[in-house]
Amino acid sequence: MRIVLLHMPWGAIDVPSLALGILHTAAARAGHRVEVRYANLDFVDWAADTAGFGVDDYQYFSEKSYFQGAGDWAFAGALYGDDGDPDGDGDGGDGSDGDEAGFAGYFAYLAANGASEREIALTRATRAIAPAFVARLVEEIAADPPDLVGFTTTFQQNTASLAAAKLLKERCPEVRTVFGGANCDGPQGAALHRNFPFLDYVVRGEGDAAFPALLAGGDLSAVPGLCWRDGSGRPTVNAMPKHPLPPGAIRPPRYDGFYERLDASVAAGWVDPKLVLEGSRGCWWGEKHHCTFCGLNGSSMEFRSKRPADFLAEVLALAERHRLLDMYVVDNILDMGYFDTVLTSLAELPVDLRLHFEIKANLRRHQFQLLGDSGAAQVQPGIESLSTRVLRIMDKGVTGCQNVRALRDAQSAGVSVTWNYLYGFPGEQPADYESVIRQLPVLHHLDPPTGAGRIAIERFSPYFDRPELGFAITRPAFQYRATYRLPESELAELAYVFTAPPRGIGGPLAERLGTAVDTWLARFPDSRLSYRDAGGRIVLVNTRAGYDWRVAELTDPVEVAAFRLLAQPRSAAALAARVPGGAAAVGPVLDRFTALGLLFHDGDSYLQVAVESDNQVLMRMQHRHGPAAAHPRTEEVLDALATG
Repeated sequence: MRIVLLHMPWGAIDVPSLALGILHTAAARAGHRVEVRYANLDFVDWAADTAGFGVDDYQYFSEKSYFQGAGDWAFAGALYGDDGDPDGDGDGGDGSDGDEAGFAGYFAYLAANGASEREIALTRATRAIAPAFVARLVEEIAADPPDLVGFTTTFQQNTASLAAAKLLKERCPEVRTVFGGANCDGPQGAALHRNFPFLDYVVRGEGDAAFPALLAGGDLSAVPGLCWRDGSGRPTVNAMPKHPLPPGAIRPPRYDGFYERLDASVAAGWVDPKLVLEGSRGCWWGEKHHCTFCGLNGSSMEFRSKRPADFLAEVLALAERHRLLDMYVVDNILDMGYFDTVLTSLAELPVDLRLHFEIKANLRRHQFQLLGDSGAAQVQPGIESLSTRVLRIMDKGVTGCQNVRALRDAQSAGVSVTWNYLYGFPGEQPADYESVIRQLPVLHHLDPPTGAGRIAIERFSPYFDRPELGFAITRPAFQYRATYRLPESELAELAYVFTAPPRGIGGPLAERLGTAVDTWLARFPDSRLSYRDAGGRIVLVNTRAGYDWRVAELTDPVEVAAFRLLAQPRSAAALAARVPGGAAAVGPVLDRFTALGLLFHDGDSYLQVAVESDNQVLMRMQHRHGPAAAHPRTEEVLDALATG
């Protein structure tokens, strides 16, 4: 059988599709001829040539606008065969529901969610050109039709994939069409299959075994999770698998052709290519405590990880085969067993890998060091908040001080951190944010969040499944009504993002949080707070704009002892029990440390926030931005003072 697997816009352009890479391996091992076509790169080249598309334009759809659905809306005209205004009255509606789902209503929705006039104009212009791209793509496939075309759809790939599948089925009715991917999990996949009859099959859940079983023919009713049509064309939905795929059955991806295609694309000048791979599926923390807002694991939370030797071999084989060292590991959480196995082995190898992992934020200093030594240039710890009370509402299993410690210790180990600040949780109070906002200038030297935003209600999350947690009324987010011509009952099955009356903080306080985060982002490149422990004294260097001192020394034995003890979160009482002079000595020390901006305080816990002076992030940031013009290099100052 000849198979074409399509990766449509708005898939990421710097990495191949892990899903299609795995299916390529599975189908090829079964003896099928497989071509993976990166139609997202085809679109980049075509749109750059015909419409002047640039990297920011593509990434607006692929990264920035997911929760507003701009990417799917832009291809909806190609799916439904119109320009978004089929009744011709200029409002964008179809004459049956007013203009709620029309151009004007959708553009107002984008604007209310932060889209600029340029981004709104880009969205409209992209919708106008999308049908021509889909027609061109299908024409090329139809010129030599394969037996089967498979689409992976995740995030904003639904309508582009649907539009291509629909037109392909019209041109080549004999070609079988298959959908799979995160957008097809659980009821979403059944809704796609039910509402779009040009889809022959939809694979729900993990496709590693289901896709080869489908290709093999035989009894389709025995393929777990599969949606298919009986002899009369009636949709049939098989039950989801009872158990997830064991780790030994997770195949390594095959990325033949992607990097050559990227090299030939205009996108080669936009992005640096990376490898993408997985060591595990599911979430070991979520099995115990499902974070209330998270729907990422879909229908399968059970944690499974590959044998350390297998994962290590896969990492090294992919790096050698494709001559790339940058790797994005997509696991929802790093297997703690990999520290003493995979990471230790990588740290000992003479290979300069640059890895991205998702981790839990309560790691300790030596674990961050091992991450850095193994090549983890960036981690995503799922910080989300610096308030212990809000973190408990999320069921994160960490405290605010532990999250700040993660930021500090990661930077000390030369590992950068990416995270978001979330708000809008039922039960949160203004005080949970007021204290944090006041203290953010203390943290300007640590990796800032990429932004602050209200949580969305995601399918499969506890907030979606358990209304008693605070979101009793949910409906599909507005973009689904603006994009699909389906009744509300069907949208409720197809949607992943939902809306509900807002909870928690809002208004001026949410704006203050956003402004404070923006200030942090702006000041981070020039902000430093580093220390060196010189035995009997601690030498600190500061460049944060909110504090007017440059160099400080701690020489008093109580201060030195307290500073060292506050490497871990401690209460004033716990600190008093361990330093000379007890409570009478601790009060003045905490006051001085607070005045110098050395402490983060949450509840009854304090943590010192200075970074170890020999960290690698300082060198990276100096290389990226150059040292601040008014300041000598931090390392030189610390060396001189510590030895003086």
